[in-house]
Amino acid sequence: MIDSLLGGLSTVLQPMNFLILMSAVLIGFLGGALPGISGVIMVVILLPVTYGMDPTSAFMLLTAIYGATVFSGLITAILYRAPGTPEAVMTSFDGYPMTKKGEAGKALGIGVFSSVTGGVIGTVALIIFTPLLAAVALKFSSPEYFALAVLGLTVVASLGGKLLLGLIGAAIGLFIATIGIDPLTGTERFTLGSLNLAGGIRLIPVIVGLFAISEVLKRSISSETHHKIEKVKMSIFDFGLLKKLRGTLSRSSILGVAIGILPGIGASTAAMVSYSETVRWSKEPEKFGKGAPEGVAAPEAANNAAAMGALVPLFALGIPGSGTTAIILGAFIMHGLQPGPTFIANNSELIYAVFVALLFVNILILIFSKPFIALVSKLLNIPYASLAPIIIICCVVGTYSVRNSMFDVWLMLGFGVLGFLLEKIDFPLVAIILGLVLGPIAESEFRRSLEMSQGDFAVFLSRPISASLLSVALVLLVFSIVNPLLKKRKANKALH
Repeated sequence: MIDSLLGGLSTVLQPMNFLILMSAVLIGFLGGALPGISGVIMVVILLPVTYGMDPTSAFMLLTAIYGATVFSGLITAILYRAPGTPEAVMTSFDGYPMTKKGEAGKALGIGVFSSVTGGVIGTVALIIFTPLLAAVALKFSSPEYFALAVLGLTVVASLGGKLLLGLIGAAIGLFIATIGIDPLTGTERFTLGSLNLAGGIRLIPVIVGLFAISEVLKRSISSETHHKIEKVKMSIFDFGLLKKLRGTLSRSSILGVAIGILPGIGASTAAMVSYSETVRWSKEPEKFGKGAPEGVAAPEAANNAAAMGALVPLFALGIPGSGTTAIILGAFIMHGLQPGPTFIANNSELIYAVFVALLFVNILILIFSKPFIALVSKLLNIPYASLAPIIIICCVVGTYSVRNSMFDVWLMLGFGVLGFLLEKIDFPLVAIILGLVLGPIAESEFRRSLEMSQGDFAVFLSRPISASLLSVALVLLVFSIVNPLLKKRKANKALH
């Protein structure tokens, strides 16, 4: 591992790669700090750009943007209670009251230090646990891969508690994945005689449309107003205060890693859980919501640790741990790579370069945070009407450039309208992406498994690993159905 990390370090320190890394951090800063442009949107917009890049550079870029956006959402959350990312929602509960009390610089300093602490702990956990989990998964064969894909699809059960909508979304994604030529038999499926559809529907137009274009449509009809931001003085290393917060930082970072590793849970949930646990452990719970420093430190340490933890199941098993990692999974597929049990063994140079790059991301956050916060105070006053056309142009150019196809551009716009309409009913769009990405894996491995067993379905239950994975998937689905019913019953009893 040490040799691999040293090799990753030499890769990262190559001038072009380091320039890409610094650029990614700054892009991620903008994506997280500008309301309406989240980490998912920035990763989606730049996804087509990576198509012609070396895979190592491409995934350094995408993962660095991911890590930087999770951090920078705290800026607007603290300064005027407008979280730049969903992960920073809990930060605003105490960060904004601190700003109202004239302690904006103090709150930002705590947020920056807590983010870096959580990010470093999460990255160390990523480096340690990913190879261990992948080593166990090397025993996988077709039945295990199928079971793993099924388990990945059950992540929809965790998407906002909307099991039925999540299953529908996964089904839509699975259907889209079947369009084109059957890879095993060469038969055309659902092509309607179209040569464009014979090649299948690619990930890029679906992802860019559902996430970027739909967000532009949603924001363009929003009545939100812009708030002006004043210059603040920030101190990151207030050692007296940080000493008081060390328990909160340690507990929240560990909790964040544990929650992040669980597929589908995400950094937002980690921030919420760590905040509630910090209140529970506090000797003065009444101070939370009124400007408690712990109320900023806890969610920021947790969400950054969880963001790194979410990459563990992605790299080791090919299961995305969050919405953004689902997009990154799509990027791996686009580059002809398949995250899973053999991924680290076959792509060790890439994976360890990404590990080292993520450690550098946290160092760069410390270096760039002060000047960036000074700059963002001016950028935040740019109306979204000026940003939206730039986003659309990037989406059109990026999507067209992948295959030089206007058909893909029209698909992107169509999926953008679809995503806009689906979000009206709080539809989990990530479920569609999961179905589209994991569907082909599930189908091909299912058919290969049946060929291995000569049509005997017992092959999935007779092998310990595949049986265990399918059992976990079933338990997750049943729990997602039963848990809301139990809560409803408990609430009814409380009323009576």
